[in-house]
Amino acid sequence: MLTLYDYLPSQNAWKVRQLLQHLERPYRTQLVSIFEGEGRTPQYRAISPTGTVPAIVLDDGRALAESNAILMYLADGTRYLPNDAYGRGRVWQWLSFEQERIESQIGALRHWTLTGKLPRRAPVLVEAKRGAGLNSLAILEGELSTRDFIAGDAYTIADIAVFAYGSVAAEAGFDLTAYPRFLAWIERVRSQPGHLAQMHPYSIDPHSVNELG
Repeated sequence: MLTLYDYLPSQNAWKVRQLLQHLERPYRTQLVSIFEGEGRTPQYRAISPTGTVPAIVLDDGRALAESNAILMYLADGTRYLPNDAYGRGRVWQWLSFEQERIESQIGALRHWTLTGKLPRRAPVLVEAKRGAGLNSLAILEGELSTRDFIAGDAYTIADIAVFAYGSVAAEAGFDLTAYPRFLAWIERVRSQPGHLAQMHPYSIDPHSVNELG
């Protein structure tokens, strides 16, 4: 059985939980205490070279890290990843957009806000990320005026990826009422069969206020 190395408040890890639920695929969970330093141990670095979650280990012992790579692997041959090269390329396009422009901007601001780290960050860095986040939301608003889902007409892992941090952008201080098409897309994703509504707050981990070493 597949083992998922997880940190419950991580929306990157939520992505994998969501796809596994869609696929009705059983798995074991191994929690990783990221903010207590468990991600920096040699044992975990052998599974996830960057020490981040999520990561998976297959029945045969092979490991795979990075949330969107895991989504691509698990979705192969399923309805959540197109079979044709162009369709797969479109999904890759939006997975790349998500990591560069959503997770690293909106996701970072959300993490800093919810764990009390925002005052410790340089104002110029905060404003740069906020500006990048606003630009990304505007791009998504425009794209979703032409179709129902991120990468095309069907729900795919691209939607799972963007939803993970995009849907909680308000927790980073973004006013989503300015993006009605994006809000409508959020509701379309939530209405998908097997949608995993449960998300875990950082407050369940008292160590989340710590900085990563």
